[in-house]
Amino acid sequence: MKLAPIASLLVVSLIVCPLLYIFVGPALDPAQLSTFKILGIIALCSALYCFIVGEITRNNSQMDKLWSLLPIVYTWVIAAHGGMTPRLVLMACLATLWGARLTFNFARKGAYKLKFWEGEEDYRWPVLRAKKEFQPRWKWVLFDLFFISIYQNALVLMTTFPALVSMNAPGALTWVDCLAAVLMLGFIIYETVADEQQWKFQTKKWAMIHEGKKLEELPSPYNKGFNTTGLWRVSRHPNYFAEQGTWVSFYIFSIGAGIGLFNWSIIGALLLIVLFLGSSSFAEEISSSKYPEYARYCKTVSRFFPGKKYNA
Repeated sequence: MKLAPIASLLVVSLIVCPLLYIFVGPALDPAQLSTFKILGIIALCSALYCFIVGEITRNNSQMDKLWSLLPIVYTWVIAAHGGMTPRLVLMACLATLWGARLTFNFARKGAYKLKFWEGEEDYRWPVLRAKKEFQPRWKWVLFDLFFISIYQNALVLMTTFPALVSMNAPGALTWVDCLAAVLMLGFIIYETVADEQQWKFQTKKWAMIHEGKKLEELPSPYNKGFNTTGLWRVSRHPNYFAEQGTWVSFYIFSIGAGIGLFNWSIIGALLLIVLFLGSSSFAEEISSSKYPEYARYCKTVSRFFPGKKYNA
């Protein structure tokens, strides 16, 4: 992962977000602005927490732990300030279901501990910290501050903007809202299946390795080292595909609220797609360095959208 693309992403975000707000309505009214200030304070406190605790403990998964929890808080704050209309309550409930699922999946990997600053760190952060682009350490500190802590907190907040712009819309549900709910629920289920398949595969693989077997001695498909079964046979990142689809579906609620087919609250979903492009590329860089067959897997199977099946 290079510093230049990350810096470019930050700069583009800082430019595009205000421009979309200015030129692609609607403007926030006083009630929405008041709610937005509350959300901003929560996001700022979260960013400071992630940076300070991450630097003290050298565990940069602090934001990872909050990623699934903050949208729940944000959407219920919006729903409360918006009068708990059917649309806002439905959006908050779906965000809560999404967050509960993701929190569970992260928790079973050992991410949460009674000592809240501890827990298993995402495997990608140590690899990234060791790269020459982040040497000397002050470069990593800046990356931690501006990208991990500030930018990712801002991004998570932006994914909930469709609820904010829908705050004062008529509360009655429309067919578009029903479509958004069905799509979002479908993507949540899809991601749940993908994560469960990955969990079972990796658990069994590591159990055999801990018994003393070498990777190449394991039975197929475990001897490849990476999952090529189930949804992972037709998509290299089915979980990422579903995650992106979830928040694009969440944006559709703003259309159901009558805000317009294209409005500035789409920025969160768009930036999330960009983030997953970079995150998946980095994950594949790591996998390719560990597993010889992974390159062929990448050439055969689509990155996100389900497509051609992988044949061993």
